[in-house]
Amino acid sequence: MTNYGFIIDNRKCIGCHACTVACKAEHEVPVGVNRTWVKYIEKGEFPDSQRAFHVMRCNHCADAPCVEACPVTALYTREDGIVDFNWERCIGCKACTQACPYDALYIDPESHTAAKCNYCAHRVDMGLEPACVNVCPEHAIISGDMDDPASEISQLLAREKVTARRPEKGTKPKLFYINGDEAALTPEDAPVQSDYMWSNQRRGVGHHAPNGRGGSASVVQGVIPLGTKPGRDSVDPPPAPQPERARRTYDEPNKGVMWGKEVPGYVFTKAVASGAVAIPFLAAGLGFGVAGSALWAGAVLGLVFMALTGILLILDLDRPDRFHYVLLRPQWRSWLVKGAYIITGFGGVIALWAVLELLGAGGVATAVLSWPLVILAAATAVYTAFLFAQARGRSFWQSPALPVHMAAHAAVAGAAALYLASFFVPGLQPLRVALEPTLVLGLLVGLFVFWAELGVRHPDRDAERAAEMIYRGRYRALFWGGSVVLGTLVPIALALAGSLLSVPGLVALAGVLALAGILITEHIWVEAPQLIPLA
Repeated sequence: MTNYGFIIDNRKCIGCHACTVACKAEHEVPVGVNRTWVKYIEKGEFPDSQRAFHVMRCNHCADAPCVEACPVTALYTREDGIVDFNWERCIGCKACTQACPYDALYIDPESHTAAKCNYCAHRVDMGLEPACVNVCPEHAIISGDMDDPASEISQLLAREKVTARRPEKGTKPKLFYINGDEAALTPEDAPVQSDYMWSNQRRGVGHHAPNGRGGSASVVQGVIPLGTKPGRDSVDPPPAPQPERARRTYDEPNKGVMWGKEVPGYVFTKAVASGAVAIPFLAAGLGFGVAGSALWAGAVLGLVFMALTGILLILDLDRPDRFHYVLLRPQWRSWLVKGAYIITGFGGVIALWAVLELLGAGGVATAVLSWPLVILAAATAVYTAFLFAQARGRSFWQSPALPVHMAAHAAVAGAAALYLASFFVPGLQPLRVALEPTLVLGLLVGLFVFWAELGVRHPDRDAERAAEMIYRGRYRALFWGGSVVLGTLVPIALALAGSLLSVPGLVALAGVLALAGILITEHIWVEAPQLIPLA
């Protein structure tokens, strides 16, 4: 059984970029993106300084998280261990870019599909070496079958001390470095501190463009661009360098935020939909007398906000014309697929209840479908937590509190939406006695989740840096002012006051602020972890 891998021999690499150029020529890789690139780091001060070169690319992991996350099997592991991709199946969901801990994937600005190093599989199939190996003037890149004792790569692995990037991620990477420098292999250990001539790669294409969805690489990595003012333009200061003063002087453009405003938007809309349906149908399932108009209000809110959820999901795809591949060509390990079927089933059951109600079978429909709707609403509310957990490149999203985070937001969003609707739907007014404590309890649980996700010990430095960015970095004003004060504490006070004083308008205002707080929080929770560099 063949098991291909790479070794980068840093004793020989001269940083000539021949591998990058050969890869671009072999695969017609567009300007602004790379499958293979060379990272430069420097240490010390002149004249006692040194520079190290590290070739970066896909690690062809034995347990590849990109393959697990891909909803349509556009990424797959061949029998010889090569992680290859099929751009004709890709829908541009960018789940693979979030799953990869090595920042090896990019969205091709021409095909709008994911791409990466594929070990020159077409050359390997003809008995040739990858283009980068063939062109390297120093034989610093070694490829081959790691399970063949006679191969050069197998002998080097047996004889030399090698290191790999981020083995703690459990991906079993098959790209190894001889004399690998930890400061180069760990992104935050060598921050960008200054620009050299020809080293600045802030401008790119597609997601890499500084004014596009990807944002400016310089902002992401801590370099303050010309024309911005520290402390005013949401730019964090550069991270503190290591004692040996390692600094990054040449790298690929940072991809920035791959999951943009559509993702927090869809998390918000599905929270409203699932909560608005779950509350009245749960009451009906428990045998409480719920007016038909109240059930209709929940169903209509559910259908409207699920439609918005679907629209936002499709808009987030870089190939929206292929959105149906998720349902027709599913890869069942992906939570994006599971979620697509959950929300499709949820919307379908809501529609079925509405049709049966219109046909005069409302009593039977409510009796039969109430609990399935509650279960599907709960699954719709929390499945995104498991989708984010598959993004193994983003440590902050691995929090075990994330399902509780999603459930609490669904309860708050549903209670707020139904309370606001009760001013127009008289049948909802008897439910206010349940909506008010649900709103307050959900907000209190949300405060606990903030502590659980930000205040406890984090599994690694990436998660810790993302948390610090939220509560004391670039998002601190938005988090403390929007999420905590206006989105949580003020609504709790207003809801309690409105309930005690029997002033529905105060509770309604609390609901509006709580909904705004959820949207702000989801924006922060989705965006902040993506600003942590992976390469």
